[in-house]
Amino acid sequence: MESGPAIFAGAVFALFGAGLLLWTGVRVAHGEPVAQGVRPAAAATFTALAGTGALALAVWCFTRV
Repeated sequence: MESGPAIFAGAVFALFGAGLLLWTGVRVAHGEPVAQGVRPAAAATFTALAGTGALALAVWCFTRV
């Protein structure tokens, strides 16, 4: 009964993290800005850290199942 919310939250975090990392990778590979008005290296680093953090939260949620 308690595993339902953990599975849902883990799936949301996993999809968000993977999507963010994929989107950032494509933007950087094409030389397009990741965020407007921010240095490209800083924006790419921050979004990569956020995506990795979301994936880490997904793993943590799935270990609670």
